Amino acid sequence: MVLVFFSIVFAVIRLAIGRTLLDRVVAMDVLTITTISLIAVYAHVADRFVYLDVALVYGLLSFLSVLAVARFMHRGL
Repeated sequence: MVLVFFSIVFAVIRLAIGRTLLDRVVAMDVLTITTISLIAVYAHVADRFVYLDVALVYGLLSFLSVLAVARFMHRGL
């Protein structure tokens, strides 16, 4: 849990002081991955595996949002 905490802290710092849009997108992606891992750990600890479906949908939405931002950065809207 200490490593997860440090991951969150460093990602928030990068999100706050990131110079470019790419820095901020990567920081948000790290926060999303950390959140998905926390949901998966909670699902295992609580024996409520329905939360794994939530984590899967959250991961899919995160992936699609990163693709949308990448397309915006490459071509513009």
